[in-house]
Amino acid sequence: MRTDEADSAEEAVAALLSRMGPVTHASRANAQELDADGGFPSDDVAALASAGALRAVVPTLLGGLGIGTEPSRAAATAAVLHLLGSGSISLGRIYEAHLNAIRLVMRFGDAFQRRAVARDARAGHLHALWVTDAADGLHFIRTSSGIELRGRKQFCSAAGYATRAVVTATSPDGERFLMRLKLQCGEVVQNLPAALQGVRSACTGCVDFSGATHAAEAVFGGPDAYLREPEFSAGAWRASAITSGGLSALVEAVRAELTARGRADRPEQRERLGRMLIHAQTAQLWLLHVAPIAEDADRNPELAAATVNLARIAIEAACLDTIQLAQRSLGLSAFMRRNPVELICRDLATYLRQPAPDEALNEAAGYFATHPPPIGLP
Repeated sequence: MRTDEADSAEEAVAALLSRMGPVTHASRANAQELDADGGFPSDDVAALASAGALRAVVPTLLGGLGIGTEPSRAAATAAVLHLLGSGSISLGRIYEAHLNAIRLVMRFGDAFQRRAVARDARAGHLHALWVTDAADGLHFIRTSSGIELRGRKQFCSAAGYATRAVVTATSPDGERFLMRLKLQCGEVVQNLPAALQGVRSACTGCVDFSGATHAAEAVFGGPDAYLREPEFSAGAWRASAITSGGLSALVEAVRAELTARGRADRPEQRERLGRMLIHAQTAQLWLLHVAPIAEDADRNPELAAATVNLARIAIEAACLDTIQLAQRSLGLSAFMRRNPVELICRDLATYLRQPAPDEALNEAAGYFATHPPPIGLP
């Protein structure tokens, strides 16, 4: 990329972040009212679309900014996700799924499918990513007119609000394929068997696709493309970027309450606040370190997966320790509904429950045991 093109791209990203600032502020203010089962930040998502954030994930050659879809945008992607997480973890979860869904099509779809998803994102369509099966799973058969679906997905964020979704579905041969589906085409949104404790305004539910039909070109990628490495493991860094933003917001909320209550000068409170600030900065440093490695994972897949796993565990530990410090600092106030600290702690604790943390740490340690990183700063 020529220098003038690079400068123009940087200016476009800076302008996007500037436009997203008020959206993030509004999402923080709206979070309490939306903290309900089935809640959804419709106004915030519409504001993101108006700010250009939904189309920003499209690669530059297809009319976007390459946020999350081009390695050169690693730092910008980290900044966008961190910013969203600092406003609302639910909104960050919704956006990260939108980004991830489009990224999968760009990576595994054909030219026609890539152009179609780019066109829809530029038009403001919100994409969801639903890959967890309910007990009956999601299956498909090919017919003379396309594909027919039966079964359900669960833990579907933005259920009933997203207008496009990337899902995994199983063929009669038992192979799992990716599909990009137009929504509101016969699927039925249902409640989860039990409501989640946090991230409630992401409107997470079950979706029954039984009887819905779609065009054959909805299927993309080969068998088990969703689990293909390094994409599957390296992509986990984006959830950590959201939580790092939530962690920063939590520390600021605790600081503000301690100051308002005249307790910020007490030695024990300063000690706890200092530790919280260290955790927040540690998370951001890990985020800056992992982003370029993860976004260029094809260069060294094993290094990328191991680094992402370390970053994930480090950021998770920083968040969990800060939650405990926040609750000790504020006492029962930190458990009172309508207190932003209570909401952030609950959302963080829920969103941090990504699968197999012990396995992630074990695999990362195994890699670095035989590929020790250089000692010293880069």
